[in-house]
Amino acid sequence: MKKLLFIAILQLVFLQVYTQNKTAYTIFNSTGKAVTYEEMILEMNNVDIILFGELHNNPISHWLQFEVSLDLSQNNKIVFGAEMFETDNQDELDLYLKGEIDQKALDTLARLWPNYKTDYAPLVNLAKEKQASFIATNIPRRYANMVFKKGFEALLELSDEEKSLMAPLPIEYYPELPGYKNMLTLMGGHGGENLPKAQAIKDATMAYFIAQNYIDDYKFIHYHGTYHSDNYEGILWYLKKLKPALKYITVSSITQANPAQLDDENIGKADFIICIDENMTTTY
Repeated sequence: MKKLLFIAILQLVFLQVYTQNKTAYTIFNSTGKAVTYEEMILEMNNVDIILFGELHNNPISHWLQFEVSLDLSQNNKIVFGAEMFETDNQDELDLYLKGEIDQKALDTLARLWPNYKTDYAPLVNLAKEKQASFIATNIPRRYANMVFKKGFEALLELSDEEKSLMAPLPIEYYPELPGYKNMLTLMGGHGGENLPKAQAIKDATMAYFIAQNYIDDYKFIHYHGTYHSDNYEGILWYLKKLKPALKYITVSSITQANPAQLDDENIGKADFIICIDENMTTTY
């Protein structure tokens, strides 16, 4: 009898373990309090610029980017922008949005990320459907590589046309920002002092083209790797110098073993933190 009772209890324990709800993600505010998607959208409706930090290969990041953009576009005029398009591909992107070239031609003419079809095409096509602008904001990679190899000074030798593809030179650079200092620590010193400078020229350029293309009474949604705006640094640091009167919201995407409770180290990373199960599948 006791043996049967033990087996029954054991089966009940296993049943409870395997029938627990699985949480794919939880949205938290900056203080670590769980909030609903609707609460996040409500706050986003009251700002001018949304900096949506993603994990490049995470399907939850990309799905929520699309859902947020779709929902906000129902009642707002939107300008879209992304790190994933470099400024010298703006013409090709515009041609696609106007319907003058098709997807195949865009693939041929522009430098698209390998995961464009699954992760970014839905956002571009949403902009096309809404007849909205989609701004290529990132500095062409070849110029960021120049900074990585030779510092900011290498950019001074460029032509005026080439310089028009980036933030006005010389950019303001503050190496003591924690994000830039941490890059050196995370990389173990590899890349030297030029590594955060290459990051800074990207941040400054994205901020500059966001500011240049911001329109009063519109909402600008920008997609980028989460490190570019985590802890209210990076793009936001430069934007606040260019457009201090605007209202901003930052979104960070992270993974944790337990997405239902935010780890202390992730509290305060952004206005909203999307905490995703670390076992989530990836898009590449």
